[in-house]
Amino acid sequence: IISALVFASTRSSYMTDPEHYLSVNPIDEPKIFVIIPAYNEENNIASIITKLKKVTDSIIVCDDGSSDMTADISRNLGAIVIRHDKNRGYGAAINTIFQKAIEIESDVLVTFDADGQHRIEDIPKLLIPIEKNGVDVVIGSRFLKNESDVPNYRKIGIKMITEVTNASINQKLTDAQSGFRAYSKRVLAEISPSDMGMGISTEILIKASSKGLKISEVPITILYPGNTSTHNPVSHGTSVLISTIKFTSIEHPLKFYGIPSLIFLIVGLIFTYSAIDFYVEFGRLNTNLTLVGASTILIGVVLLITAILLFSLVSVVREKRY
Repeated sequence: IISALVFASTRSSYMTDPEHYLSVNPIDEPKIFVIIPAYNEENNIASIITKLKKVTDSIIVCDDGSSDMTADISRNLGAIVIRHDKNRGYGAAINTIFQKAIEIESDVLVTFDADGQHRIEDIPKLLIPIEKNGVDVVIGSRFLKNESDVPNYRKIGIKMITEVTNASINQKLTDAQSGFRAYSKRVLAEISPSDMGMGISTEILIKASSKGLKISEVPITILYPGNTSTHNPVSHGTSVLISTIKFTSIEHPLKFYGIPSLIFLIVGLIFTYSAIDFYVEFGRLNTNLTLVGASTILIGVVLLITAILLFSLVSVVREKRY
């Protein structure tokens, strides 16, 4: 892996000239791999690999069941190709790549989208925090220092998902959905992603946070020549939100279910007290107060039991894992 000594001696020139950084510190070290999940990207993949080949030979393409020439083009250009027999989803591709990275004992993994929106020149920005500051997950943010030329509808969706993710990991990120990331060896060893769709981006962040891994962002420049997304924005956003809620409930069951449980119990007790007071004063039950009090207490009890059971189950699974 790139030594800290070399990083220190070249940091000043990198900050003013990323190309100089790449020439002094090429990322073709055997333990640093750039990986590209791809699905029907024959129009973009050749250009991306050709540019990457100027700075690294360690390129892995996971062809997620493409029906075009994505795999053949990648293989002919010298990339390691992992091919799914059918389209299984972005998350499945990342999961496969994580497994491959562990197999080849990669020290740093850089994920690079195949749609041509990321710049090769930004790769060193992701590597420095891992080498210099011991960061485990580095995100290339489109919004960290300036508003990128992202379509407004996508910008709103990304920021909404990012806020939900921030609430789950108790951290202030600006771009939780960026696919341009670098992962340390510790992430590869300790996190086993399972989501098959786009929700894997938030899943990794939630699991990394729960394990105490360091997460940071660096500013990048994004290229948006047009609408290159192959995902419906509504279904994409919905699936990511559902995944975020799911993994938050698993990683933090006491907080996720316990806090709402206490709120429902408190509200239920207030209405129950009011119902009893009404009965004492008028000699009859108030139907509305009684129903609200009973139902909210019931919901609170169910949520509390769910929190305790899920926390116990997750604890047992984690103990067996270690």
